[in-house]
Amino acid sequence: MIYILGIESSCDDTAAAITADDRILSNVTATQEVHKNFGGVVPELASRAHQQNIIPVIQTAIQKANISKNQLSAVAFTRGPGLLGSLLVGISFAKSFAMGQNIPIIEVDHLQAHILAHFLRDDTSTKPVPVFPFLCLTVSGGHTQITIVKSPFDFQIIGRTIDDAAGETFDKAAKMMGLPYPGGPMIDTLAREGNPNAFRFSKPNIPGLDFSFSGLKTSILYFLRDQLKQDPDFVEKNKVDLCASIQSVIVEILLQKVKLASELTNISEIAIAGGVSANTSLRSAFLNAGDEFNWNIFIPKLEYSTDNAAMIAITGYFKYLNNDFADPSVAPYARSTF
Repeated sequence: MIYILGIESSCDDTAAAITADDRILSNVTATQEVHKNFGGVVPELASRAHQQNIIPVIQTAIQKANISKNQLSAVAFTRGPGLLGSLLVGISFAKSFAMGQNIPIIEVDHLQAHILAHFLRDDTSTKPVPVFPFLCLTVSGGHTQITIVKSPFDFQIIGRTIDDAAGETFDKAAKMMGLPYPGGPMIDTLAREGNPNAFRFSKPNIPGLDFSFSGLKTSILYFLRDQLKQDPDFVEKNKVDLCASIQSVIVEILLQKVKLASELTNISEIAIAGGVSANTSLRSAFLNAGDEFNWNIFIPKLEYSTDNAAMIAITGYFKYLNNDFADPSVAPYARSTF
């Protein structure tokens, strides 16, 4: 049995997980509440909170897995992309812990881990996994891209955002409406009571498989500015319809590009990943599209959609089988290298 300790510290969640081969034994996350006071993640505060949380989180993960630290085969950690200060905390701990246990370290790309989260298995999981090659739409606060996944080690990005990410658009739109941080989940909640056709916003006309969301953000900003001039209570009166309409156009953009990617590649195995894949409207839209276009749809459980360490551990497991270990001199990176 291969036991992997996974450590995730790329942003504002300190997470640790233990896997036995591809099965999850524990998955623990400490969320940082301090950033709500600032309307976004403050890097310096995030790295300090990671320092406070990392030892108790890892200790809890090992205890919940009901194993000894001496049984661990390797330590996998997020190398990037992410906030450098936050990543340094996880990487530094991983190196020290592995040195003390005399076990190898495994570097993991955060975005690849989101994709490979589809291969996690727990005691209640009976869902099938994607068949290679498959398409994966990865959507988060900082990234939006479409990847052809040919194997656990072979990823080909065929479309990515040329400016802003879908998750950032959710958060910025929420901030424009005065909603608390994080705004994406709040829009998702309020949108369930709204009319997605109440307001229309301009969709970008970007050729091929690349995305653009900066124009949509501008469209939302100008629309709200003009409406508030006429009625200062416009947002409050129309909050649920605004949320539903904004969410609807973002989901339309994402689905339209994936549909084109499926047509161009002739691949019908479709997966979604990343924090925004927790959005209920997006999940529903892809399930409906699966029925309409005869796609096999794969959506991770909610706890494996947002940032978590189980996805780091499963990626570490695949790399362990491939003898793909990291050098102790490895350093974090802010932007993805794959």
